[in-house]
Order: sequence, then C-alpha cells, then structure tokens
Amino acid sequence: MTMKSLSIVIACAVVVLATAIGPGGPAASRAQTGTVQYEADLSWPQPLPNRWALGGLGGVCVDAQDHVLILNRQDVNEGDLNGARLAPPIIEFDPAGKVVNSWGDLKVMDPRLHSCHFDADGNVWIAAAPSGMVQKYSHDGSRLLLQLGKKGVLDSSDGTAKGTPLNSNAAQFFMPSSIDVDRQNGDVYVSDGEGTGSNRRIAVMDRAGKFLRQWQPADMDVVHCMTISRDGLVYVCNRNGARIQVYDKIGNLRKTIDVPWTPVTPPADGKATQSGGSMVAIAFSPDPAQRLLFVINQNNSQIDVIDRQSGKKVSSFGRPGSFPGQFNQPHGIAVDSKGNVYVAENRGKRIHKFRPVTG
Repeated sequence: MTMKSLSIVIACAVVVLATAIGPGGPAASRAQTGTVQYEADLSWPQPLPNRWALGGLGGVCVDAQDHVLILNRQDVNEGDLNGARLAPPIIEFDPAGKVVNSWGDLKVMDPRLHSCHFDADGNVWIAAAPSGMVQKYSHDGSRLLLQLGKKGVLDSSDGTAKGTPLNSNAAQFFMPSSIDVDRQNGDVYVSDGEGTGSNRRIAVMDRAGKFLRQWQPADMDVVHCMTISRDGLVYVCNRNGARIQVYDKIGNLRKTIDVPWTPVTPPADGKATQSGGSMVAIAFSPDPAQRLLFVINQNNSQIDVIDRQSGKKVSSFGRPGSFPGQFNQPHGIAVDSKGNVYVAENRGKRIHKFRPVTG
C-alpha cells in the first residue's frame, strides 16, 4: 500500500464476482475467492483552486466519463472566508481529481442542494429541498433546459413549508430529495419527501415534464432517496425505517431489504437512538447485474455493502472521525465505471474517493 492510500476495511471472506468492482471484460467473468478492501485515495481530489472553501455537500453524481459532480451548499464555517473564498455551488472534477468546471446561480437554483443525476444524454438534474422544484441543466451548467415546479412554491395548502402537504397529482414538489431518469423512455422519477411533515411520494413525469403518476411508499415518513436499477426496479430509502423498499415502475412493491444497525457503544438505558438513519443514500456497483448496493449508514458513520439479490450485508467501511476514510455525516454517494466509491459529507464538508482492491 502506498503513502497515497489508506486501507479502510477488509470485507468478509466470500466468493466475489470481479464484475462487482469493475466493468465487463474477459477477466471480469471469473469468480474469485478472497477478500475485498476499500482504500481511501489520499491523492483525490487535488487541492481546490483559488483558496476555495466548501460548505456542506448535499450530493454527488458521476457522468459517463467518470467525471464527478459535487453539490456545495456554501454554508461555510464562521470565519472561513477570512482566509478563503466561497466555492461555487456546483463543482466538477475529472477522474484525476482536478477541478475542470464550476457553476451555479443561486438566484435561479436553491441553496439547499440535495442530489444530482446525469441522464443518458449527459444532462444533469438537480434537486434541492425545500425548493418545490427540480431542474435540468446542460452538462456544463450553461443552460437551464427544464424546470419542474416553481421555486419557493411548495406543494402544500398555503405554498409554504408551514402548510399541509398535498401530494398533488402534479409536477410540483414539497421537499424533492432525489431524481432519476428512465433510460428507456426518458420518464423522470422524483422522490418528494426529504423531511418529516412534507410530501411522501414518488412522482413520475414524462421527458417534457408532464405529470404521469405517483405512489406513496407504505410506512415511510421520510422518502430520502430513490434510484432506478438497470433491470427497471425503483429502490427507495426508508430513512427512519432502516430498510430499502423496492418497487416496479408502476409502484407495486416487489421486495424489502432490511438495513439493520446496532450502536457500537450500547446506550446506558438500552434504547438505541438514531443519528441520521441507517438508510440515507444508495449507489449500485457498475457491473452489468449491479450486484452490490453501497448504502450510507449515518447511524454507524459507515458505508454498508449489500448483495442486491439476497439483501445480505457482505462488508462495510468507514467510521466516525475527521481523518481520511472517516466520516462526519456522510450524505451523498456515487460509484464510477471502475468501481470507485465517492462519498460526500454534509457536516464534514468533504468529498472522499475509495478504490476497491481485491486480495
């Protein structure tokens, strides 16, 4: 191991398909018996230019060229700007970790950026909560191509966060948390329910923004994340319920994956108290079958690696802290074509890169 990497965890000794950590190829078809490690890449990203200071990071997404986009909420620590400049809301890194683009106009966007998604055409979708809207931009951010909903007008009885949530049959939102675009027909899926007391639904629009349908996941008071697998299943995060609820595209429940957690230090009163939830965000491994799920578990400040078919946890990495490979409220997660895992911190105001290493 080089000085530029730090071994974080060794997974359970299991039979691991090479496709779970990289794109297909001759070697990727062979099953391997051994261990998997994830190493924090200390050379990534490269130092930010212009003495930029980051605020909390709401989300992260990866494009087809393995460029990484982070969402900067710009809520810097008091006093930071005495020695730094405020970094832009949207920052793009190339695979080597160099900043290659930055953009974002908060007169048009909302500052509480929550998640992003690249569609098949390379356009980027942004959700901010509680903004009442989602936006579609050209890849470089130079053009706003589509906006669903009106900024500052929420889907509630009075149009504000104080009103009663309506869950309307309309392309208007309360607290949009995630976006995904169906690569077969261009339909836009939005999870609307980032916080308690807001909407709690999955809304579906066509590529032009026309409302098509919605469903409300059962027993889910916070709909914090959502993503669509290659085989057409919709994975929805039940943040407070410690599980993933998996639906077809019409909203029929297909299965549930429990994501249990246990406090490392048993509480004195015997009652475990959540510190963000064990099911906060999801990313798939890049192999054709998307065999693995990478799940942010804020309660334990770690990434849980789950076998998608069985629902069983096969490994985890990370722990609380401020050193490399440790987390202070991880909030967004993405995986590139080589199986590198990117984790964006909110309170910690950092972006991490972890690379898989077979043993």
